Amino acid sequence: MPFRHRRIEVACAVASMIAIAGLFASEARADGDAPPPAPYSLPWQLRPAAAGTAVRADTIFAKYEDKFANGGFTVAPTLLASYKIPGTGEKWAGLAPLVRLAMVNDSPPKSIAAGGGFAFVNPLVGGTYALDLGAGMRASLFLGATIPIGMGGGDHPDAGLVDARSAGQWARSQMDDSLFAVDDFALIPGVDFAWVGYGFTVQGEATLFQLWRVRGAVAQHEATKTNLTAGIHAGYFVIPELSFGVDLRYQRWLNAPIPVDQNKPLTSVDTSTIAVGPRLHFKLGPGAAIHPGLAYARGLDKPMAGATWNYHVVQLDIPVTF
Repeated sequence: MPFRHRRIEVACAVASMIAIAGLFASEARADGDAPPPAPYSLPWQLRPAAAGTAVRADTIFAKYEDKFANGGFTVAPTLLASYKIPGTGEKWAGLAPLVRLAMVNDSPPKSIAAGGGFAFVNPLVGGTYALDLGAGMRASLFLGATIPIGMGGGDHPDAGLVDARSAGQWARSQMDDSLFAVDDFALIPGVDFAWVGYGFTVQGEATLFQLWRVRGAVAQHEATKTNLTAGIHAGYFVIPELSFGVDLRYQRWLNAPIPVDQNKPLTSVDTSTIAVGPRLHFKLGPGAAIHPGLAYARGLDKPMAGATWNYHVVQLDIPVTF
């Protein structure tokens, strides 16, 4: 029960941030002030509500513990590249195809006999179409699919790679599960809405993941799975070169894997997490900028916030936009 209360408290805190942002904007309009430039605060693990040409290196470092307090450590990086098609929109709006690669390395506690390992997991291809709705409002539509060629799948997968894939899902707060579901093809539609103005960004997101098994029926008995993720991001620019942002994220299985349906230990039908941290913003030249950020993430409920797994997560995010 305390974990549920903590989730409610965090949701109230984020809602308060949104209300404060709206109050500042309303006062500025009432005073007749011209709106200042509206820089956009990039979320940590939500999608940007923008279409652009960019390269983004996003690396998760996660420390966790088994029931004996023995430590494990996971590194789960992703690399994304997108290209905005000229003529499809002004500034950040328009159509941008993208590709995303992911990998994971896990060094588990000594109690986990599988021994961990390193694996390239499923790549993702897709595209974002962003729209300017006016008055600081923007929307983006996303459609993607994973290619089921990742390591650690098939009828008789290596136990260490299976451990690494599972650790990668937890390290990335269960927000990128389809990348690590290497036996499945996933179709992924999503939508984002954001308000950007007066140094503030407030954004909401929802994404559906429909997964179909295409190999590994011996090791994975469920033929289909359905997952939902959602989140809220709030950010504020202190100065043009420095912003702070917070993500509140939620993941829930609508059609769960069999171990989750059976309530196996250290599984959960849903997961709530929060991430907060600063981000820098520097120009690299005409039309190019770098936005490095460092965030700390923590689970708000079991098992991520329980004595096992007791996750502490640091995210190093380095987007370069052109």
